[in-house]
Amino acid sequence: MDIALPPAWRRIDFISDIHLQASEPATFAMWRDYLLGTPADALFILGDLFEVWVGDDALDAGDAFAQDCVELLLATSTRLSLHIMVGNRDFLLGEQFFAACHARRLDDPTVLDGGDLRIALTHGDALCLDDTAYQQFRAVSRSPQWRADFLAQPLAQRRALAQRMRAQSESHKRDVGGYTDVTEAAVQAQLAKLSCQQMVHGHTHQPAVHAVAGGGMRSVLSDWDAAQQPLRGDVLRLELLPQARCEWSRLTPATAAKPAD
Repeated sequence: MDIALPPAWRRIDFISDIHLQASEPATFAMWRDYLLGTPADALFILGDLFEVWVGDDALDAGDAFAQDCVELLLATSTRLSLHIMVGNRDFLLGEQFFAACHARRLDDPTVLDGGDLRIALTHGDALCLDDTAYQQFRAVSRSPQWRADFLAQPLAQRRALAQRMRAQSESHKRDVGGYTDVTEAAVQAQLAKLSCQQMVHGHTHQPAVHAVAGGGMRSVLSDWDAAQQPLRGDVLRLELLPQARCEWSRLTPATAAKPAD
């Protein structure tokens, strides 16, 4: 998927790995305040907006937290262009969710195409090739059959299964010493395939900017956690300037929500 940069866009924000859940109200409040205040013309959420998503029917089953999140996204979509990519924790986000919040669903990967400026956007989990156990699970769980079988189960059973899978994931993460990083060769291959010199991704919870062989750049988004001290969370902002110039900045959610100049 390619998205052409509209001439009217001047500020574009990128975030990921918010991991929204009812048990973390401080992170929800940080995210809410950012959404209500950002002066961006477009927002790209690159996966793991939710800690877990077991099906869109949660919206019909009286899940107040999920409904609050959707209402906030809907309000945001009325004043900026909203784009959401699924991640490894919320890949079951479906058409009902996207319709409810008026967001555009992004393929993984997606290219943001500004002519000379082409940026590859991805959640990042597909590039972590050294984590073979996860890649095997990813291949199975993204199949239409697995999705249909999972969603056919009662909502309560799906929630219980999701909790068990999260516990297994945390155990695996401890065994391997944290989040597995992306594989450099996979990054280079994807940039070459998409004819991009820049990449933005999340998933690894290791915010940084890396040079890529051949002159490319890879910007990694942070996760969000307002309960941490210091709190975790940032917004990567791209500002498009006159004479085909652009400027990247990494902001805190509070700073990113300040009124535009």
